[in-house]
Amino acid sequence: MAGKTDTNLTRRSFIQALTTVSVLALVARHQLASAPGDQIVEIDGWILRRSDLA
Repeated sequence: MAGKTDTNLTRRSFIQALTTVSVLALVARHQLASAPGDQIVEIDGWILRRSDLA
C-alpha cells in the first residue's frame, strides 16, 4: 500500500507542476499584453515605441 501512496503523491505533484507552469505562462502573457507603453511598433518604416505616438 505504501507504493500506491507514493505513486499518488508523485502523480499529484506532476499535475500541480503542470498547472503551475500553465498559470505562470498565462500570467506572463497577460502582463506583456497589458503594458502597451513598452511595445515597439513599425509605422511607415519607422521603428517607434507606442508611448512616443501618444
